[in-house]
Amino acid sequence: MELSHDSLALPPGFPADASLPAVVVELGERFAGAGHELSLVGGPVRDLFLGRDSGDLDFTTDADPDAAEAVGAGWADATWDVGRRFGTIGFRKGGWQLEVTTYRAEQYDPESRKPQVAFGDSLEDDLFRRDFTVNAMALRMPEMALVDPHGGVRDLAAGVLRTPGTPEDSFSDDPLRMLRAARFASQLGFEVAPEVEAAMTAMAERIAIISAERVREELVKLVCGAHPRRGLDLLVRTGLAEHVLPELPALKLETDEHHRHKDVYDHSLTVLEQAAQLEAEYSPERPDVVLRLAALLHDVGKPATRRFEKGGAVTFRHHENVGAKLVRKRLRALKFDNDTTKAVARLVELHMRFYGYGDAGWTDSAVRRYAHDAGDLLPRLHALTRSDVTTRNRRKAETLAHAYDDLERRIAEISEAEEMAAVRPDLDGEKIMALLGLRPGPVVGRAYRHLLEWRLDEGPHEADVAEAELRRWWAEQPEAQEGAEG
Repeated sequence: MELSHDSLALPPGFPADASLPAVVVELGERFAGAGHELSLVGGPVRDLFLGRDSGDLDFTTDADPDAAEAVGAGWADATWDVGRRFGTIGFRKGGWQLEVTTYRAEQYDPESRKPQVAFGDSLEDDLFRRDFTVNAMALRMPEMALVDPHGGVRDLAAGVLRTPGTPEDSFSDDPLRMLRAARFASQLGFEVAPEVEAAMTAMAERIAIISAERVREELVKLVCGAHPRRGLDLLVRTGLAEHVLPELPALKLETDEHHRHKDVYDHSLTVLEQAAQLEAEYSPERPDVVLRLAALLHDVGKPATRRFEKGGAVTFRHHENVGAKLVRKRLRALKFDNDTTKAVARLVELHMRFYGYGDAGWTDSAVRRYAHDAGDLLPRLHALTRSDVTTRNRRKAETLAHAYDDLERRIAEISEAEEMAAVRPDLDGEKIMALLGLRPGPVVGRAYRHLLEWRLDEGPHEADVAEAELRRWWAEQPEAQEGAEG
């Protein structure tokens, strides 16, 4: 978390440079003055030990939501209570946002997707009900005393995820915690304890009661973590991926006895890792969930398109088109927004376009079309295509890299000369209708698309040349011929 000038040093046991903003102790003093307990809890405490920026200030208390809201009244700059029914009241003080939640337990009915919330009455019970020991630590306020009944500091040092109680009880209470284990493996680079992985494997089917929206949020955090391979491998090993992202384990194709194609699953994880490394150069946001999902899923069409040819070769013809359809279907099922779904599917569809460029070379028309079809996704397509090279053959890898360098150079040159990023036909719809005497309708759209294709093939033209091309095209259309006959 970003520390302000009024930060306070933490007691022995924490890293020497660990500190908290004074606002945390101020709130603790107000709760103590009102006769209530207050503790900083969970992720913020864990991240203090790890030296990570948590971004959150989460607290737990014995006060019910009404009492917590009353404590903050007159002190906080603003208060919100959208989480009241879950026991959470939020405060803003200065530049800080603080959320205070009543001691609680969340359990699932075996057939329900929604948690049943029950308030608890002690900090120790609240910590016992949390997901993992590294998140089951607290700092009592205002004295800043560490409470760690389940060995969270020990497990942080070991880089291992364990549950405060039995993993079976924990995952039964909230099956989403199984996905959270994979997410923390990705974000923190931790291993899961053997008994935790065993429980995840045995209980994988229980994830089905969790809503698609909550599953999606965990998958996004996992894919955007610093070590996504660890989290994804865990999902596949335990069988959880079969329920939340079945296209991923499907990539574990049985390799043919002569090993004529690479391990598609391992290749996909490597492409994801390489794409993440290119984000700083190509991506509009970091981490870039669109690029990372496209990298992970770019070959999901291969299982359905694998063919063994007579000579023993293995082919995956048109796997990019099949894959794009599968990606759209899966991301919609996970309730991703339309923009993300369309962008990821489009990148999957386009990821094979580059191949062949280095062998035969492309005309300026083909370069224009490549850039135009990618549109705003072009930088991400650059990153995805470069990441898709995982060959161990250094000469082949260098050849592909040089070819793509050349393609990027040509795109930049043509873009500068023609403002290709904003390519439009030389005539707009109104001019088309005026020249041909048409009313708005499908024919105008066809004329527009023809001029756009012509523009991409041959570059920009003066208006009179474009008008001549439009009239030439129009003379060949059945509507023009019908009008002449009439």
